[in-house]
Amino acid sequence: MEIRHQRITIIRYRRPAKKSLNDELQYFGDSFGLFGERDKDRSCFRIFIELLKSTRKNRAMSSDEIALKTNLSRGTVIHHIHTLIETGLIVQDQGRYILRSGNLEAVVEEIQKDVNRTMEDLRTIAKEIDSGMGL
Repeated sequence: MEIRHQRITIIRYRRPAKKSLNDELQYFGDSFGLFGERDKDRSCFRIFIELLKSTRKNRAMSSDEIALKTNLSRGTVIHHIHTLIETGLIVQDQGRYILRSGNLEAVVEEIQKDVNRTMEDLRTIAKEIDSGMGL
């Protein structure tokens, strides 16, 4: 998979006191900055849940299928799909969408690798800049 642009946001929150699956999923998404205050009807969360369910069945979904399952407009679905792709959580293949890896733990590991590669690239560039500036 070629990554042209990726925006990884990590927000550190206190884990929820109660351990319901829904609370854990909300915490997971919040930690990636997915579910903002403007998303009053929790559209992104609902889309994310549908994509998790489809991944469990190893079946990618089209934006039309997601819109039907979530009772959201296709435009809203596409907007949030772009956010989920940009964060590295899901991928697109032939107009269909699915979780980047087979489970959330594997997705987090892949994103960790992305962060490590980016930091190594930045370290190399910083070294070149320091050298060029005599620092």
